Amino acid sequence: MAAAAGDGATRRKTACVTGGSGYIASALIKMLLEKGYAVKTTVRNPDDAEKNAHLKALAALGPLEVFRADLSEEGSFDHAVAGCDYAFLVAAPVALMPENPEAYSVSKVLVEKAACAFAEENGVSLVTVCPAVTVGEAPAANDLTSVGTILSLLSGDDAYAGALEHIERATGSIPMVHIDDVCRAEIFVAEEEAASGRYIVCGLNPTVVEIARFLAAKYPQYKVNTDRYAPMSWPWFRDFPEKPRVCISSAKLVKEGFEYKYNNLDGIYGSVVEYGRALGILPY
Repeated sequence: MAAAAGDGATRRKTACVTGGSGYIASALIKMLLEKGYAVKTTVRNPDDAEKNAHLKALAALGPLEVFRADLSEEGSFDHAVAGCDYAFLVAAPVALMPENPEAYSVSKVLVEKAACAFAEENGVSLVTVCPAVTVGEAPAANDLTSVGTILSLLSGDDAYAGALEHIERATGSIPMVHIDDVCRAEIFVAEEEAASGRYIVCGLNPTVVEIARFLAAKYPQYKVNTDRYAPMSWPWFRDFPEKPRVCISSAKLVKEGFEYKYNNLDGIYGSVVEYGRALGILPY
């Protein structure tokens, strides 16, 4: 996010959040409004009443302006960002079924590098926030891939369970963070004048084995199949370790004074299960 000049002492601070129809952006808008900010946000089509319904509801919390902008159109974000104390650049193009599954991750790294280079060349204060697998309730309920994945062992969705397993194979654990903590971290580093560089936001690093055992004990009504993760169990033949091979660290963020609200499986799943029931992902 980039910081703009402004004394902030005698007026309400203004923040721009790009991609207001998105999952994390919608939760960030809500939190900023609740903290007393005036918020500007961008969407590709402000006239899409169904997709933007949550923004109309959020406007009841405080001053919220919606602007049309598109990442493919240079300069289309200028009006939304103008006059803001902070700009939270959350919008990003996503290909849900890319030919190369690593393309999205690579693109995020390249974009971050380009943004940092631009900020340095133009004297812009830029801080990057990199969240782990983000879960929890958000006003925009139109992109729930992470929620479906994290609840897959309860819902019995084999495709999503496979995605959960892929995360562990790729990263060495299931690094996760609650969406409230992501938004709190975004605001924390924006308001902290000394913040600089990159911040990783990860509340905990369980394994799929730990998650399965926890859920089986906590929610027996969903009949979690823990045999799926028994060593070399037929017919899955998946050998997942009980402890993480790699842990994603938020040491920099914590060292600078940030405290996680959700830092254990009980806290995260207690919130997400209720959300999953409300969405129909899980039965009551």
